[in-house]
Amino acid sequence: MIHNTLDYALQSHQFNHNSNALSGTQIGSDKEKLEKLNDQLKKSCPTKDQYFFGHGKLLLTGEYLVLDGALALSLPTKFGQSLSVKYRPSYNPILYWKSFDEKNSIWFECRFEFWQFKILDDDKLLDEKALALQKIFKQVRKQNPHFLRDEVDVLVETKLGFPIHWGLGTSSTLINNIAQWAYVSPFELQFKTFGGSGYDIASAQSHGPILYKKESLTPQWTPVHFRPTFHEHLFFVYQEQKRNTRESINEIKHLRPFSQQCILEISELTQKILKASSLDEFEILQSTHEQYIGKILDRLPIQQAMFQDFSGVVKSLGAWGGDFLLVSSRFGEEYVRQYFQNKNMPIVIRYQDLILGNEESSKVAPYFAELQMPSSFIH
Repeated sequence: MIHNTLDYALQSHQFNHNSNALSGTQIGSDKEKLEKLNDQLKKSCPTKDQYFFGHGKLLLTGEYLVLDGALALSLPTKFGQSLSVKYRPSYNPILYWKSFDEKNSIWFECRFEFWQFKILDDDKLLDEKALALQKIFKQVRKQNPHFLRDEVDVLVETKLGFPIHWGLGTSSTLINNIAQWAYVSPFELQFKTFGGSGYDIASAQSHGPILYKKESLTPQWTPVHFRPTFHEHLFFVYQEQKRNTRESINEIKHLRPFSQQCILEISELTQKILKASSLDEFEILQSTHEQYIGKILDRLPIQQAMFQDFSGVVKSLGAWGGDFLLVSSRFGEEYVRQYFQNKNMPIVIRYQDLILGNEESSKVAPYFAELQMPSSFIH
């Protein structure tokens, strides 16, 4: 019997620290909790004064080269992160911050005064997460001098709808949500704090697959239809290790800027992958993309390095060396699941269980409407 692969994903230590096999009842229960959690996170909360949500992402094409203007295909995920804000009068205003994981456990909390955003907790003065958040707030204040100037305490809670180590965009969804809260440009906020191409910010605000291109002044993107007829043969496999995006960008500094020829060829591949009409064509294009990026990076594609005996195609997503892989195989779900379980990679998720569908892909938040690329760009 073919099982839902999202069920198998929930057997990992991210959801249950017991290394023994879980019962079907336990797995089904965890799966329902994760799906219900994200459904709840996408709804505004009447007990909060303000509420925001951003979708996670997976970059299907254009990794690395998207930084220099290559066309990239990004897939927003059903799972994301929320941010809620509550205000209360105060004569000594303080910003209280709490971050919750998918199990509703606090994984970070800190207090700030918000005239200069000084960290008020002595044990957090050198904490990387506290310092990163402080950096974000200071940049927000530069973009919006009126941000948090009132005499009120501010209670902020963020809640993840996916395990933090999955690499679906904990930072980008945070940037997106804070920018909406503070009425500032999320792209400027990201570029001046964490850096990157901005595709993940566009994805956070989108409701289906997008084509994205980073321009020198204004990022551009457009919703596209991408739900291949062969999507039942597509799976996402977690590599059991997270890749730090900022570190991976620093590692390829010596290769940039990428040549215009490279950018044009990857952009052309992106459009061909978007239009692929069969699994055979899609797999050929995926393999070509991997070989091309591997040549630029002077690295061996992951399938050649680790999965030579796999019957199908394995492609890296985003920064090479961590997070998720896209796997395609005509041998079906059971074969893919068993193969990667034998490689100690038990998290295997079907395409349709993770990626937002196209039923709402034409909806882009009005705040970003002016940033959509012209339709002629994708022809």
